[in-house]
Amino acid sequence: MTASTVSTASDVPAAPAAPPMPAAVRTHRHAQAEGAHSHPRVDPLAAARDPQDPLWDVYLTGTVFLDVVFTGLESAPVRGTESWARGMGSSPGGIANMATALARLGLRTSLAAAFGDDHYGDYCWDALAQGEGIDLGPSRTVPGWHSPVTVSMAYEGERTMVSHGHEPPPQETAPDCPPRARAAVASLTPGVRAPWIAQAAARGTRVFADVGWDDTGAWDLAGLPDLAHCEAFLPNAEEAMRYTGATCPRAAAHALTEHVPLAVVTLGAEGAYAVDRRTGESAEVPAIAVEALDPTGAGDVFVAGFVTGTLAGWPLADRLAFAGLTAALSVQEFGGSLSAPGWGEIAAWWRKVQSVQGEDPALRRYAFLAALIPDDLPGPWPLRRAVPTIGFRRPTD
Repeated sequence: MTASTVSTASDVPAAPAAPPMPAAVRTHRHAQAEGAHSHPRVDPLAAARDPQDPLWDVYLTGTVFLDVVFTGLESAPVRGTESWARGMGSSPGGIANMATALARLGLRTSLAAAFGDDHYGDYCWDALAQGEGIDLGPSRTVPGWHSPVTVSMAYEGERTMVSHGHEPPPQETAPDCPPRARAAVASLTPGVRAPWIAQAAARGTRVFADVGWDDTGAWDLAGLPDLAHCEAFLPNAEEAMRYTGATCPRAAAHALTEHVPLAVVTLGAEGAYAVDRRTGESAEVPAIAVEALDPTGAGDVFVAGFVTGTLAGWPLADRLAFAGLTAALSVQEFGGSLSAPGWGEIAAWWRKVQSVQGEDPALRRYAFLAALIPDDLPGPWPLRRAVPTIGFRRPTD
């Protein structure tokens, strides 16, 4: 069975009002309306919330790109020719893919990032703060620095990307001390230590980490010093086997639990496998068969889904299933943050599954969604998604 989605423009949960930004970085275009957003209609952490909890569910930091995505290409661009795309969209990318995925699943998300002092930076800031309800209190606009840009061309279920940008000044990328949060998402870089990770873990924040390809070829876990401060590590199968020397992804996951309490290894079309050292529990969930249009941001969406289920206290297998479902929904749409699903898409998919005669018995393992989805979804949400194209003027009231 192929999963289906309903793309709506109004299924983004709102975040709580952000604390005021320091006067030194608050400008007329960055001022956020305090108290303007209501709580999301689907709060996956409702049963776990306590008045003493941190204000934010998830904190993350990284580089925000402006993504320009061309779609509907017949084939890969050919040297010396001009190709016309049938569609185009623009959205914040880079770390914004993860932040958007988290916010759309109902998590109160705080992002520390540098924004360009240009029109692209204005657009990305507004799309994240106003369009997605993400707290940008720890973020900064860097005078004289232009926004990094990625142009992505999607065709035949794959993508080709061209990027341009410069590193912002180091002092502009993140605050000295991260805000208190239930969880943080970090991307580990071989040979590089990020002090904020240890600081966050020391304050009780649960750190979930992924990792990129090791261009040095060392594949040495000792080269990931911040892994010692992480609760969970989520590499793909190839990365996990290279880091551990294991000959299969499942053995690699078990080997990784010698370094981190919870190891989650994504298996591509086979799904995902996870091992929790503290409980001795392991789980494997197959992938949902879908027609993939664009894989951009799918890994970020998977992590966001797994973080959501973990903070909500779900069983390990349910967390893997939910993460895989959200990733499957995302690849059926184009773009990174534009394709991250909200609860409207999740509800529509679940109802579609229930309505099909002779459904795949494997999909029954998603029955836990029934207790999470209100009967009236999809429905109006307090916030709208980011407008996919730059340049339109806002309508006047």
